[in-house]
Amino acid sequence: MNFSLSLTPKALHIPDGFLSLPVALIFWAIAILLVGIAVRRTRGELGERQIPVMGLMAAFIFAAQMINFPVAGGTSGHLLGGALAAIVLGPWAGILVMTTVVGVQALFFQDGGLMVMGANIFNMGILTALIGYGLYRSVENQPKGLKLALAGLAAWISVIAGALSTSLQLWLSGTSSLKIVLPAMLGVHALIGLGEALITVGALAFLFQTRPDLLASQNKQHSKGWIAVGGLISLAVVFISPLASASPDGLERVATNMGFIAKGADAPYQILPDYTLPFLGETSLSTIAAGFIGLLIVGGIVVGAAKLLASPPVSEQV
Repeated sequence: MNFSLSLTPKALHIPDGFLSLPVALIFWAIAILLVGIAVRRTRGELGERQIPVMGLMAAFIFAAQMINFPVAGGTSGHLLGGALAAIVLGPWAGILVMTTVVGVQALFFQDGGLMVMGANIFNMGILTALIGYGLYRSVENQPKGLKLALAGLAAWISVIAGALSTSLQLWLSGTSSLKIVLPAMLGVHALIGLGEALITVGALAFLFQTRPDLLASQNKQHSKGWIAVGGLISLAVVFISPLASASPDGLERVATNMGFIAKGADAPYQILPDYTLPFLGETSLSTIAAGFIGLLIVGGIVVGAAKLLASPPVSEQV
């Protein structure tokens, strides 16, 4: 079965069939290596106060990725969120959050291929987190306005980097000529990156006003009230997800225009395909219910994994 244009478009989620097996395996190896480093760097370093922040960030990014916004030429895009996650959580915790989101999307929602999941994790989670953190932290002691401006730039560059990496993977796989796919991917994702920048800056501006301590250091604190607010925001985003743009995303638009859309293959199984519950059909209620389930899954996995990696209480260390 071919990858169909009726599928919910998601920016930079590569389906199986677009990449050759050697390229897919290489990026699986790279992703496993870097995620392993992230696990090692966070083990024993996470405090109990960081755990709910990681869960909330995973839930928010998952929910935000359900909202495709329109850009020029009948194309849509959505938040990637890697830069935002790394700025708030640090690069290694951000990579773990993004890996969970991308993995859940592929395994439960058939959004992105299984064989190419390593490439999707690298493009959308690892590159974006490292770029976002590196640029933002370079002005850590500067005024808030400069921080927000550079965060927006970092978010935009992270989208461009993901598009560049995807283009190279398609070229190395023999799917498309680099001189054709590269300008097409960079052109459309330069526009999508503007949306990424605006959302990232807006989210950080909100945190500066409500919880500036989250951006001041890696010793995150939290209150039950703030956790409740974050959860409600994520849930609200899911409730408006049926209003998302139905236009093809950047990769899907390029694949259609370049003539390799038919190379895409459907997932070998379906659980919550296209962010719907099969017994409810393609309805708004179905999308909202599937999104709510997704929030629980990504939040639960991240919180559970973070607890396993967290430092033991001081009383247990003595």
